[in-house]
Amino acid sequence: MDTPLNKEGKLKCSIEYTLKKIGGKWKTVILWHLGTDGTLRYNELRRLLSGVTHKVLSQQLKELEEDGFISRIQYNTVPPKVEYSLTETGNTLMPILEQMHKWGTEHGGL
Repeated sequence: MDTPLNKEGKLKCSIEYTLKKIGGKWKTVILWHLGTDGTLRYNELRRLLSGVTHKVLSQQLKELEEDGFISRIQYNTVPPKVEYSLTETGNTLMPILEQMHKWGTEHGGL
């Protein structure tokens, strides 16, 4: 189903826009860990997200970086070292993620 657009080609609903950017099984969890744990390396993220495949994690990280929510720094070392952290824009999502965490805790998630 196509997403409804207005005359200017923008999404009609701000919630649709938000979900388009951070929706999916892993994006909010990635953002949460980077926001609460700070800068993390790829393998640290992979350990925190049990069940995520290499392909999916790589794709989600790439999309979050392209959308400006996270930054990726690659160090030219052997073995290669890559670190991810929240950008200023990514940090603006933390109050929303904190409310999601609170709701999940209060309603039986933990």
